[in-house]
Amino acid sequence: MEATSVLTKEVENNKDLNKDRNERDMNDMVESASRVIAPLWPISKFAARNPWMGLENQPFQQVADWLKATRDVDIYPSANLILVAKSKGEIDEAFVKEGLKRWLDSNSFNIPQDVKEEFCHAALKLDTLPSELLTSQKLEKLAKNFNGRNTGSAENAPVQPISSQLENQDGERLETILDHHVIKWCKLFLDVSQAGWTMPHREKGFYGAWRQLIQYDPGLSKNQRKSLKNWPQEASMALQHVVSLLEIPEEKIQSYLEGHLLSLPGWAGMMLWRSRQSNDEQTLLTEYLAVRISMEYALLKPYLPLSIQQFEKKASITTLIASWIHWGDLTIEEWSTMSAAEQAEYLSFAYEFDDNVRRKIWLEAWEQTYTDRLSQMISSTQRKINDRKSTLAQLAFCIDVRSEPFRRHLEKEGPFETIGVAGFFNLPIATSELGSNHSHPSLPIILEPEHRITESAEANELETYQQRKQTINSVSYTFKEMKQNVFSSLLLPELSGPWLSLQTVARSFVPKSAERFLRNLRKTWLRKPNTGLSINHVCQMETELPIGFSEEEKVIYARRALQMMGLTENFAPLVVICGHVSQSINNPYAAALDCGACGGASGGFNARVLATLCNLPEVRKQLSSSGIEIPEDTVFVAAEHNTTVDKLQWIYVPELSEAAQEAFNRIEAVMPKVSYHVNAERLAQLPHHQSKLKNLQAEAERLAEDWSEIRPEWGLARNASFIIGQRELTQECDLEGRAFLHNYDWQQDESGEVLANIIAGPGTVAQWINLQYYASTVAPHYYGSGNKTTQTVTAGLGVMQGNASDLLSGLPWQSVMQTDSEAYHAPLRLLIVIQAPSEYVERLINNDPAFRDKIQNGWVRLSSISPDGHWKNWY
Repeated sequence: MEATSVLTKEVENNKDLNKDRNERDMNDMVESASRVIAPLWPISKFAARNPWMGLENQPFQQVADWLKATRDVDIYPSANLILVAKSKGEIDEAFVKEGLKRWLDSNSFNIPQDVKEEFCHAALKLDTLPSELLTSQKLEKLAKNFNGRNTGSAENAPVQPISSQLENQDGERLETILDHHVIKWCKLFLDVSQAGWTMPHREKGFYGAWRQLIQYDPGLSKNQRKSLKNWPQEASMALQHVVSLLEIPEEKIQSYLEGHLLSLPGWAGMMLWRSRQSNDEQTLLTEYLAVRISMEYALLKPYLPLSIQQFEKKASITTLIASWIHWGDLTIEEWSTMSAAEQAEYLSFAYEFDDNVRRKIWLEAWEQTYTDRLSQMISSTQRKINDRKSTLAQLAFCIDVRSEPFRRHLEKEGPFETIGVAGFFNLPIATSELGSNHSHPSLPIILEPEHRITESAEANELETYQQRKQTINSVSYTFKEMKQNVFSSLLLPELSGPWLSLQTVARSFVPKSAERFLRNLRKTWLRKPNTGLSINHVCQMETELPIGFSEEEKVIYARRALQMMGLTENFAPLVVICGHVSQSINNPYAAALDCGACGGASGGFNARVLATLCNLPEVRKQLSSSGIEIPEDTVFVAAEHNTTVDKLQWIYVPELSEAAQEAFNRIEAVMPKVSYHVNAERLAQLPHHQSKLKNLQAEAERLAEDWSEIRPEWGLARNASFIIGQRELTQECDLEGRAFLHNYDWQQDESGEVLANIIAGPGTVAQWINLQYYASTVAPHYYGSGNKTTQTVTAGLGVMQGNASDLLSGLPWQSVMQTDSEAYHAPLRLLIVIQAPSEYVERLINNDPAFRDKIQNGWVRLSSISPDGHWKNWY
């Protein structure tokens, strides 16, 4: 008995070990599969998102081919986008010829050179094959009689979900039905603000709650619910169980999981983001896949057993022969006289020179044209060297492309020097407004805050303000609760109807006046007092962010910010730290118009913090001892650059010295003229703009305050380059609001640390913004979010089209398209230009493997400008 007991215990222990190992293996497999999607932040914290961030260790072309095979998603610009750009003169065809020559030189086919070139030049016109040719009986007969080798290859072919290959009796794909079910469960679990009733058993996690409730789901038949009875309690074990039931080969499991993640990349991306926010939800993506594939099994069970089918990239022989007849100028008779070996060679050539390759050549020519013209502009423009001693004011702006026109016009109006720097000013802070316990990270989402800065006021003023604010919050909360309650929602329209009707009419017919009235009414009621900032360190619990900075940290952050700006000497009497903000009404994507990196946080708070630090006598004293001497009469102030109306709004102006006051008055005097010229330039780019408008500022304000406006501004559309160098490099250039501009002086960066930090931080953010716009333009149905006017805000998280679509992850149609058929954004991969000696750039590439991968694999392009003005391309 004793021996039997020991043996039984050993067997049980082995089972436990195997279970733990299987769970770890499955969780690891899910983690590896997650590379095909990207985290999706809630839309209220919108931040630019590179949808391919996990795939940058692979060539862009390889990912493009894989996505085409896996989801039929094109990530090269369409033929229409390319041909429109060509008609506008944005593509130099000489670069197309160069790209074709490179491709021909890199591929070897036993076909005469002139024949290959004739075929390729014709195919590069991007016209479609005639339908009458493709349906020709003679052509079909030729294809049927072809006995050569298969031009496609099944090696490493992606694995499709089985449900994507089957239809029910009504002709509806099972994957579509599966998506509908999964969307329903995701909305129930992830809802944070809209549902009146929360999901039962939610505390058990996504899989646990689903497992408890699935037996009562009226959307499934009795047999389907029965097939999920007694399902494993743990998500990882359920996932292991269901892939076994579906007979997915072990070596194909990860590919199968990837296929399911790509089916709904928005909802899966939200699960991925949530899994990284809390230790309690680390396995949320595993739970998501367990739910999804378990439900797939329930839908598939009547059709089982089925062997998994691979989507092989097999070219249509008919299409390949048709391409030679149409583009190769061959006749059917000429094709018929060719030997089987010759036919196979010709078909292989046409197969390799596919649509993706053709559009790749055009995209690279488009990008090279932009690069070439930018280099000519910079090289040919005679630059003036600023005399910093005569500079009246220095203004530091966010690197955002919308800052470039404003900076350019401001510099024309006086002795002003503008500086480009990351708009959070290197302050790793979360911010809390007066009277709020909630803090918002005010830095790029790729970083974590290390301090919390709060607004403060006199105790008596704070108490009164909080009471008034609480009244507004209580009214809003009561309205929401009544709206969501079954019984009170019947009474609510009678109570709120008159006021809301009046508000609707006013906002519709006099939007500017109505919005201004409502804003002033709220401001008058709240009467927010003058506030200070909690700059000084306050002891907190270890689990909370420390409030304020220590004396040493104040100096460190001030020094770091000034060094990143390149502002360590020759200070002007007035230094303006300009945050960035936008303004729009009734816009789910309002946060997307603010900082593209900081989750919808404006930069004003950070600007105020930095200006306050740099004005502290003790900070200046410590900076002086390290070589940064700030004159006594230099004063730092803070402002916000509102990109929707192109105004500077002062948010922190301490007592000014005489020289600083003169500079301040001068800026105030020229600001109306600057705003006028920038608005004239910006509004002219908007569709349906009336060029004869007399008051451009009023029109800009109307766009910002009209709740029917779907496009108050273009945001960062048409961004194309990130230029790292001294302002003199581009000061006389009209960059058309397409360039991120970051100040950099290589002579003050002997170690290369500053350049490395720019690339790792602002450079990464700029690339994410660039690829967000790129993806939303080239694949709007998959990576965009459709028409703003038909979007539905769901679960307080994001938007859908209708009530059961994927959670849309990209930008709306109105952010990238000029009209229904013409794009405004030019989908070019980001060009990074560094003003520094070649050895600096080489050191950067050698020391940063991730950056090197991005360049070599075609996710960004890199050029440099040497001290003698020589332009070098590194890709």
